[in-house]
Amino acid sequence: MGEKPLEWMGGSYREFKAFPPLAQREAGHELESVQSGDPPTDWKPIDTVGPGACEIRVRTHDGGTVQHRVIYVAKFPEAVYVLHSFRKLTRKTAPHNLELAKVRYRQMVRQRAERKDGR
Repeated sequence: MGEKPLEWMGGSYREFKAFPPLAQREAGHELESVQSGDPPTDWKPIDTVGPGACEIRVRTHDGGTVQHRVIYVAKFPEAVYVLHSFRKLTRKTAPHNLELAKVRYRQMVRQRAERKDGR
């Protein structure tokens, strides 16, 4: 099996490109692993977003530890869907980040159904 393409939902690509260069490079490397069918180095399932949703965790050090997250779904054969990319500022993920990922998860499900129906 080859590498799955990335499909960026909503503004997730713009959010990802706003990461500092080091965080972008590390998260990009982790996404490449996922595209190849391998798990990222540091991740966890995030089922509150939707079935199969996972979170890549990237920590960089620039005057202290800075954390970035990329929420994605890789369970489908056609693509890895990137739902949301954000900087984590508190110990617990902010509710608005989870809600945005849930909205994009529902959009992804809709898009996949429309493609199946030939719309």
